Amino acid sequence: MMILGIGIRKKLVNPRGLIPARQISLKPNFSKYKLIPQPPGNIVGTVNDPYVPPSPSFFEGGYHWAYERAIAIGLIPCSIAPFVVGTDIPMIDYIFSVLLLAHCHTGIKSCIIDYIPERVYGVWHKIASRVLTLGSCVGLYGIYVLETTSNGIFELIRSLWGA
Repeated sequence: MMILGIGIRKKLVNPRGLIPARQISLKPNFSKYKLIPQPPGNIVGTVNDPYVPPSPSFFEGGYHWAYERAIAIGLIPCSIAPFVVGTDIPMIDYIFSVLLLAHCHTGIKSCIIDYIPERVYGVWHKIASRVLTLGSCVGLYGIYVLETTSNGIFELIRSLWGA
């Protein structure tokens, strides 16, 4: 309770009087956006503590390297196909567009994992990953629009090259 502008507060309780009620604060809490303090050399524990491996992640663990290589190898025949069979086959155009988007997504995701690590940046790592996923979804919708309203990305590149 405020008395004459002096900051004296009375402890609030719920009607039953058992648990203190939460006071409402309009001041934003920015503490979750701060960097997580790291121990010197990122050494946690002592020398005698056993090694605790990180929890396995199917998309961000060792598997992402294999995904990146498979996508990169799949891009090679898809990028050569328009020169061999022409730009009239929409399925090749669509596969190339989706593989190129996935290639860009995995490459930028690797940069986020390397340069915005979750152990240091906490919530910023999650924000960056979600913004990347949102951008990839918008890009996938753009591929859909490009494939359905015009003749696809190969025709777009051909028209830009000829302009």
